Amino acid sequence: QVQLVESGGGLVQAGDSLRLSCAASGRTFSSSGMGWFRQAPGKEREFVGFIGGSDDTFYGSSVMGRFTCSRDRAKNTVYLQMRRLKPEDTAVYFCARHAGGSTVVDESAYDYWGQGTQVTVSS
Repeated sequence: QVQLVESGGGLVQAGDSLRLSCAASGRTFSSSGMGWFRQAPGKEREFVGFIGGSDDTFYGSSVMGRFTCSRDRAKNTVYLQMRRLKPEDTAVYFCARHAGGSTVVDESAYDYWGQGTQVTVSS
């Protein structure tokens, strides 16, 4: 059974850094694109970042320059390094496997999802 498990969330202060992890089990995702999304209370899920099978990356405009996606194939894990966090970054963060196709910002392009990890940034 395929499973994605996020970890690393927590409560931090504005300006701090945090690194989220997404560990995959059940199959190898080393050649798959992986995405990060977030959802704040009362808001729609928002695209955060993407790392492709060739380690190409793409980011949402609200996090560009502050967040970085990376992966460790030996650990079947992808990471989201978050820097200069802001209170508006507060959300539940999800990782997901990209199922293919040209779009990476739409939820419909992803087939496996983790359960999410809470990130709270205080001002």
